[in-house]
Amino acid sequence: MSQLDSLHDLSGKTAVVTGGSRGIGRAIAEILAQAGADVVIASRKLDNCVTAAEEIAETTGRKPLPVACHVGRWDDCNDLVDTTLEHFGRLDILVNNAGMSPLYENLESITEDLYDKTFGVNLKGPFRLAVRAGAYMADHDGGSIINVGTAGSLVASVRELPYACAKAGLNALTVGLAEAYAPKVRVNAILPGPFRTDLSKAWAPAEDEDAPFVPMRRMGRPEEIAPLALHLASDASSFTTGAIIRVDGGVTRKV
Repeated sequence: MSQLDSLHDLSGKTAVVTGGSRGIGRAIAEILAQAGADVVIASRKLDNCVTAAEEIAETTGRKPLPVACHVGRWDDCNDLVDTTLEHFGRLDILVNNAGMSPLYENLESITEDLYDKTFGVNLKGPFRLAVRAGAYMADHDGGSIINVGTAGSLVASVRELPYACAKAGLNALTVGLAEAYAPKVRVNAILPGPFRTDLSKAWAPAEDEDAPFVPMRRMGRPEEIAPLALHLASDASSFTTGAIIRVDGGVTRKV
């Protein structure tokens, strides 16, 4: 094994990826498994988790554990951590990837329910999971927490304001937890820009391949963000914590 490969080797590690059944989360779960990690794939719908786990098992030879979890619910977050520890006996990597950005007609039409659900999934859940995971990691062998936010948290749009506000909170959480659990636990954030996922279908139809508002002139693909997550999860980023890294094709380059 080369030095480069050994730096990214996750053999013997256990990773939890929320929103891991599709899109960016699915790509991250697969690359972590390819690097040797035992992976827990969590999302609201167990059937989707099972399907993703079976596919990743076939391509990597690992045996991912599918777990149903609504991260907007405090008890579900606790259960996810407990299930991981009971099944694998350790937790080394947490990827807070689950998110939601419901559509609305205008700011005045936003209901309390929509607002609370958006903050629950995008901020409350990641907070609870990161605190549980971070405390465990700090008391054991250390680890890495990766929060997946959005470039929109830096340049908020009126079309997704509650989502952007919640993800801006996730940026603050990243910095705060990086201090709270140092030096054994590293906490970093990845801010995707326009990526081709199920979430983007609401505002960017699949047939619209050109993206003139992006300097790269196209939308990103989930597999283009997964290697960064692997880097942050591994010893290759041993001196990186509290970082907030944009992967947006240059959209927020002036921020």
